[in-house]
Parts: sequence; C-alpha cells; structure tokens
Amino acid sequence: MGFSPPPPVPLLLTVDEAASLLRTSRPAIYAMVERRQLPGVTRIGRRVLFRRADLLDWLDQKTVPAANVNKR
Repeated sequence: MGFSPPPPVPLLLTVDEAASLLRTSRPAIYAMVERRQLPGVTRIGRRVLFRRADLLDWLDQKTVPAANVNKR
C-alpha cells in the first residue's frame, strides 16, 4: 500500500462548497452575495464562485477571542 497525497485544494469554491465551509445554506450564500457581505466573489457567466483564501481570511477576521475563564 502506497501513500497517496491528498487531492489539491481548489482555488475557487462553488456555492455549495462555500455554504459547507461557512456551515450555512445555499439561499443564505446567495443572499450574502446580493448584500455584498462575502469577499472573493467571482462571477463567470452565470456561475458564482468564491476565492477560498479570501473566505478563510474573512473568517479569521470574524473570530472573537474567547473570554478568559480563569479571570478573577
């Protein structure tokens, strides 16, 4: 049994992939696109695609630090 490398990570994500990444629905993704709330949106013809790196950076910026539980 040989080691096989993982499949390459796509540069552009489909609506379904973006919805899965953000743990939301397709309609929510389309609504966020219409409101210009998501970064990295690319339109190719009628297709809507998302730059994976832009979505991940956006998620990192939205991260809220956890409250210090041991704070006295």
